[in-house]
Amino acid sequence: MVLWEFIVICGIVFILLELFVPSMFFLNFAFSAFITAIVSLFTAKLLTLVLVFFIFSFLSFAFLRPLLLKRKSKEIETGVNDKYIGRKAKVIEEVSGNNGVISIYDERWNARTEDGSVIPVGTEVEIIKNDSLIMYVK
Repeated sequence: MVLWEFIVICGIVFILLELFVPSMFFLNFAFSAFITAIVSLFTAKLLTLVLVFFIFSFLSFAFLRPLLLKRKSKEIETGVNDKYIGRKAKVIEEVSGNNGVISIYDERWNARTEDGSVIPVGTEVEIIKNDSLIMYVK
């Protein structure tokens, strides 16, 4: 087996580890392994390859990992942000402490009241907070 093939296999193993432990940890090593495999096509000095691997591992931990974690956290967001808080909505199905539906910006949202009161259909309400995909109104 040629040296660059061994290093590519190591990179693939790091990617597989990242699939099972999604922490953006092993992905940095995979990135470094693939770069080291490219460098190994030009030199077979083990010390040089080890240094390249460690340098790119450090650089990817310092620069690439924060970018990937920032992107990952954006994917977790539900898309509901503070743009709805304080806005007026219309009740289209009676809202109580357990269930209900409101309409805002031609979008249909599940709604609840915090105090358990019942709000009839057609009433204009104010959104006071959201919990995932449920709007709390008063």
